Amino acid sequence: MASIDQALEANERYARSFDKHALPKAPARRLAVLTCMDARLDPQSFLGLELGDAHVIRNAGGRATEDAVRSLVISQRLLGTNEVLVIHHTDCGMLTFSNQELVDRIREELGADASGWDFLPFSDLEQSVRDDVEALRRSELIPDDVRIAGAVYDVGTGRLREVG
Repeated sequence: MASIDQALEANERYARSFDKHALPKAPARRLAVLTCMDARLDPQSFLGLELGDAHVIRNAGGRATEDAVRSLVISQRLLGTNEVLVIHHTDCGMLTFSNQELVDRIREELGADASGWDFLPFSDLEQSVRDDVEALRRSELIPDDVRIAGAVYDVGTGRLREVG
């Protein structure tokens, strides 16, 4: 059975006992988390979050992209979040390639030109966290009084380590 079919069937089972229809739109902890899309990360579990506690924004690398900022602005201005936690992780795929390598692979495999794209790979995990925290702090769309912190999640131990 295809993965999409499995997901749709799982949703049918989930919906039969769904009882969270009364949760408010605003996250209870007023927290937004920006993290990687890596399937090994379960931020709800490793942060002790329940459904409705936080907004979790995910992309490749957990990067502070324009779209991540867009989501954070909506989260803050319309839904009341006032803290942001940026989480990158060990053994991240973003550490394994350069823009040029991916551009070349896309050209070879798809015949498409991705030369104008920045896929935002990085070579220093802790520095990437610092860079994204700083990018959010510098954004004119995020107020200075919003607390922004960064951390690295260790996929081998499940531990989160704050990055200053």
